[in-house]
Amino acid sequence: MNITDSIQPSTAARAPWRLCVAPMLDWTDRHCRYFHRLLAPHARLYTEMVVAQAVIHGDRTRLLGFDPAEHPLALQLGGAEPDDLARAARIGAEAGYDEINLNVGCPSDRVQSGRFGACLMREPARVRACVAAMRGAVAHTAARVSVKCRIGVDEQDEDAGLDAFIDSVHAGGCQVFIVHARKAWLQGLSPKENREIPPLNYARVYRLKREHPYLTILINGGIVTVDEVHEHVRHVDGVMLGRAAYHEPYRLAQIEHALTGTPLPDRDDVLMALRRYVEDHLAHGGRLHHITRHILGLYQGLPRARAFRRVLSEQAQRAGAGWEVVEQALAARRGESCGRAAG
Repeated sequence: MNITDSIQPSTAARAPWRLCVAPMLDWTDRHCRYFHRLLAPHARLYTEMVVAQAVIHGDRTRLLGFDPAEHPLALQLGGAEPDDLARAARIGAEAGYDEINLNVGCPSDRVQSGRFGACLMREPARVRACVAAMRGAVAHTAARVSVKCRIGVDEQDEDAGLDAFIDSVHAGGCQVFIVHARKAWLQGLSPKENREIPPLNYARVYRLKREHPYLTILINGGIVTVDEVHEHVRHVDGVMLGRAAYHEPYRLAQIEHALTGTPLPDRDDVLMALRRYVEDHLAHGGRLHHITRHILGLYQGLPRARAFRRVLSEQAQRAGAGWEVVEQALAARRGESCGRAAG
């Protein structure tokens, strides 16, 4: 089977949440997800967070469009009003998403001002109502409803507070929880600092799974290596990778290989498998850098990876830049002499 044949929806035999790629604002758009699918045929992919009101009133083609190859695919929603989230969840499910995920983990000021994201950790009853409304709205579809949360916020007790939150939201019908193993500090830390400064507490997430064996519990936060993934899946149902999968995307292929035995793809083959997708995007008026910005790290750690990144960074944003720029970048990575891309 060649790499383009492998871009098909995951089979039912695969554990559906064993390996996931986190929703990342400004990063996990449809082009990024298509690229990640080439690397990991069975990983569950997540959109950037989309505010429920935007789904209801905005440009749905732009906000919700995806390629069928991206399945299994989850839409992450932001919001705190059960009626709005129910409407947005129904729209997402009817658009074909496999999962509708509620964001209860983002600590940004913009999200807090809308009274959603991580601050909802303080309102488990509201989250329960949101989940119940979302589940009701998608009951006629195959979509599942999940929640992505933290282990707590601010001075919340990581033990009692998280248990109370999970028990309440489970009562609303949620069976799948993705837990970022850090607290979020809603004042005094930026979103970036909230991903790095609060200490990781993996043991708390492991204990959550032991005490709630009937729930699907995934772990997120600071996960980078194959060895780390193997250790986590001894204790929980799956892992969610974030920035490691984005900045060094071949790690995604290596981790899927370790978890499922999926053959490791050749990096050059992955790149060449993008050609038809890139040319279709360009033919519909898109720009090359919309896609190539996501593939800069494909050769991370290999000789001349910097040359590959430099060509793409410098040339892909030019008006009229096409596939020849990717070929020029690949030639630079191989150390081949290559003339300046036409255009």
